[in-house]
Amino acid sequence: MEQINTIDKISAVYRNTAEEARQELNKVQQKIYRIGSLRLLLFVAGVVGIIYFWSESWGILACIALITLLPFLFLMKYHNRLFHRKDYLEKKMEINEQELAALDYDTSSFDDGEAYIDPTHLYTYDLDVFGPHSLFQYINRTCTQPGKHRLAHWLGKHLERKEEIIRRQEAVSELAPELKFRQRFRILGLLYKGKAADETELCQWAESPSIFRSRKLLRLLPVLVTGANLICLALVMAGILSASIYGIIWTCFVIAGFGFTGKVTKMQAIYGKKLQILSTYAALLHLMEKQPAQATLLKEIKQQIDGEKRKASHSISRLNKLMDELDQRNNVFMYVILNGLFFWELRQIMRIEAWKEQYAAELPGWLDAIGQMDALNSLATFAYNHPDYIYPKIVQAERKGKGNLNKEEESNSETEAPINAPSSFRLRAEALGHPLMNRDRCVRNDIDMVKRPFFIIVTGANMAGKSTYLRTVGINYLLACIGAPVCARQMEICPARLITSLRTSDSLNDNESYFFAELKRLKLIIDKLQAGEELFIILDEILKGTNSMDKQKGSFSLIKQFMTLQANGIIATHDLLLGTLIDLFPDDIRNYRFEADITDNELTFSYRLRPGIAQNMNACFLMKKMGIAVAN
Repeated sequence: MEQINTIDKISAVYRNTAEEARQELNKVQQKIYRIGSLRLLLFVAGVVGIIYFWSESWGILACIALITLLPFLFLMKYHNRLFHRKDYLEKKMEINEQELAALDYDTSSFDDGEAYIDPTHLYTYDLDVFGPHSLFQYINRTCTQPGKHRLAHWLGKHLERKEEIIRRQEAVSELAPELKFRQRFRILGLLYKGKAADETELCQWAESPSIFRSRKLLRLLPVLVTGANLICLALVMAGILSASIYGIIWTCFVIAGFGFTGKVTKMQAIYGKKLQILSTYAALLHLMEKQPAQATLLKEIKQQIDGEKRKASHSISRLNKLMDELDQRNNVFMYVILNGLFFWELRQIMRIEAWKEQYAAELPGWLDAIGQMDALNSLATFAYNHPDYIYPKIVQAERKGKGNLNKEEESNSETEAPINAPSSFRLRAEALGHPLMNRDRCVRNDIDMVKRPFFIIVTGANMAGKSTYLRTVGINYLLACIGAPVCARQMEICPARLITSLRTSDSLNDNESYFFAELKRLKLIIDKLQAGEELFIILDEILKGTNSMDKQKGSFSLIKQFMTLQANGIIATHDLLLGTLIDLFPDDIRNYRFEADITDNELTFSYRLRPGIAQNMNACFLMKKMGIAVAN
């Protein structure tokens, strides 16, 4: 009941925030209407006044223009700020309504990361980490491309060192209660309406060589042209040079300036639109700079954006301003005048190149900082939305070095554990549940592994819960290894590389059968173990693509080899004979089961993990229930 109350409180926070934004939005919309009407009134008054007093002196006309134009310009600027505030409040309402839906397991409004689906990945495909209704979609609250890529990278390549996991746990824990900061960060990122620039593209632009500043003559040209114009103007004012001759000189400057237009236009076409996102990044960096940081990881992120000369937000804002000024070349009138006077286009592009030369080395670090903070905010929102989840205790595996081995142990065969194999493992959890399952219907189970090697063999009937249990363990193990809280009452893990084989598929393109694809995955696991990698293995119904006798023989051999290689994992199977392996490895294997209970000719499932080998099967029962004849 306490959990439900807490979830209700979180729902109330989101609901109240959305309602406050809605009320303020109504006020802003009313202001926009009033300011718009006032601007129209001033414009009409100015036009009517000028027409009415047209025959009067220029002084009166100038006064009318000032009285109406200055307030009009001020109101126009204020009007634009109101529109920006309107967009902000609309986005604020939207994200809080999204969070309310997410608390009810509707995450359809979030990016599902389908682009990251990889059927050959060690675990993400099997565990539904990416794609519709995936873990990524459930967690993802990123608002930038760097953040999205970073979160996907974390989920696809989890941490394996205790210190790194704890550092991220501390950062997530610190950010979780910072709701205003996280939401403001996300809103600012989502307000950008253009095409998001890829992190790689921005870095490529920053690292690209300077085209104009690399030539000394071009660096001098704007100065020379400006100086020549000043001299000519002085001569014209002194009556030494006629205005017509100066006009010819100025026209020559304009024509000469067109010589650089092609290259500038090409550069602007390639990067101009993509660099528009810099204003958004500047706002995000400024927000990050103001946010206090206590966790070590957050302090390191802040150090990335606190430059020696100026802060990252100021530097990015400067570049954004330069790019905006370059866009003025689209105004033909201003472009011709400024180019003729100052070689303005060339001057402006070289100022941008000068920025590149000064900050190119720092830009990747700034983008990385934005990406890390964006991804951390997603994990922090996940933690905030699940107050009953806990941060698991992380323990590091002990390794058995050469100094602890005798000569006989040092002579490893291909099937023996490598010398540097870890000598300990731990995975203990109480009330472990799948985070994507409804909290009111989720049946939680335990897991206990406290030594190496050790395997849990899970048997059970169809639909009894074996595969769900494997995915529950796998998803929570992954969450623990990326520094996120887990759906458990208590959890303790020793981080190792997660690898699964739950839904191996055939490939028509590669002319590869299902069975061969599974063998390749199993061979990959064996190779990694022999190379000394620490693995946590999750397998579902191994060797499905062969006959029963062959499957049993192969399964027995595989598990024996896992034991020799000091491996840890879980195997779910319908093959009850695999449970007899406990006779060969009484200390290293445990049997558990999910039962299907038949009561009053009805099939029921408790989804509770029980010790021992499964007693009941349900295939024939279900066939009879569906009217399919089954021989006695």
